[in-house]
Amino acid sequence: MEAKGAAAAVLTEVMARGRSLSAALPPALAALPLKERSLAQELCYGVLRWGPRLEALLARLMNKPLRGKEHIIHSLLLVGLYQLHYTRIPPYAAVAGTVEVARALGKPWAAGLVNGVLRAAQKGGAALLAEVDRDEVAAYAHPAWLLALLREGRPDDWRAIVTANNARAPLCLRVTPRHGGRDAYLAQLAAAGIEAAPAPHTECGVLLTQPLDVERLPGFAAGAVSVQDGAAQLAAQLLDAQPGERVLDACAAPGGKSAHILERQPRLGELVAVDHDEERMARVRETLARLGLSAALIVSDAAQPAAWWDDAPFDRILLDAPCAGIGVIRRHPDIKYLRRPGDIANLAALQGQLLSALWPLLRTGGKLVYATCSVLPRENEMQIHAFLQRQGDAREQGITAAWGRPLSHGRLILPGEEGMDGFYYACLEKT
Repeated sequence: MEAKGAAAAVLTEVMARGRSLSAALPPALAALPLKERSLAQELCYGVLRWGPRLEALLARLMNKPLRGKEHIIHSLLLVGLYQLHYTRIPPYAAVAGTVEVARALGKPWAAGLVNGVLRAAQKGGAALLAEVDRDEVAAYAHPAWLLALLREGRPDDWRAIVTANNARAPLCLRVTPRHGGRDAYLAQLAAAGIEAAPAPHTECGVLLTQPLDVERLPGFAAGAVSVQDGAAQLAAQLLDAQPGERVLDACAAPGGKSAHILERQPRLGELVAVDHDEERMARVRETLARLGLSAALIVSDAAQPAAWWDDAPFDRILLDAPCAGIGVIRRHPDIKYLRRPGDIANLAALQGQLLSALWPLLRTGGKLVYATCSVLPRENEMQIHAFLQRQGDAREQGITAAWGRPLSHGRLILPGEEGMDGFYYACLEKT
């Protein structure tokens, strides 16, 4: 009961109040007994992953929607439906446990409603789901506006993208080289009974067969390994910082790429990491401290260099630009609820501002790597095309690689390709 009630509360925070899952879930899990936490997490991620389908199912099972203030009961009904259709929880336990949460919330009137809806869903079974899936929003479990954007922008790949977005993301690690390297760490995992393999196209990546709590990973607390998707690990490889160089990591939080740059080139001259969010920059500090690394950390708006730049040029710049995150929905399913159609234009404008603002900070002959975790053309190849059109001293460096696919500008990895998140990269040189 505790896990189901906590999940309903977290989902209400996300779906009704617009709070991110990464902010709402951790404190809720911390308040639960250990034995309840994994179920609560599964319910939160699962409901958000399949939310549009569950919402359509719920609409068919109710004569009229709940009153506006009953968000918690709406969330609880989705938790119940998810248990029935996506978990191995026995149906009687799913129904009874969810009804009990309604009573525990001090809403006895809702207990009968929850019981009736869930029993009707159980009785309707696969036939009811087949009716719901006649609508593509339910069938693909994505909002209509996003399906339209994907169909327009990636007409040959949109079905593969939404299918991958609805899958569970694997746990990928980045091994710290000074702790012995990837082969040695794979041996440690094997000795601990943890199945893993090298992550494709990465120098230090390890892909786990089954996700597990990071605290169970050998050497995690000592900095031997970090969690980072294989596609994200390509950023430091493409940047390829050299000894003595000055490097800028713009929009650096939560710090995984900054750490990887420092690990990959221990003789770096200086790494400057900038992010506008003090709370997120605290995570960068924690990450670097755990790994025994150091950098110049600046809390400021990367798009306003006059407020923080010291006029010393950078040899390399990584711009991991704010984006819609469509390539990482499988890790952040709350994007389906938090993102809005108008966000794409606003984010594209910000990306253009960042490129234009940071370009003067790069020395002649220097390299800028532009990255997003989105798959939308407007945030990726169209963004780079527009920048090259207006910036006469910028030249694209083609990316020759075995991963992803070439576009008119840059290279794209679709979500799920070889276990990786959806990512886009382009490399620019200042002539």
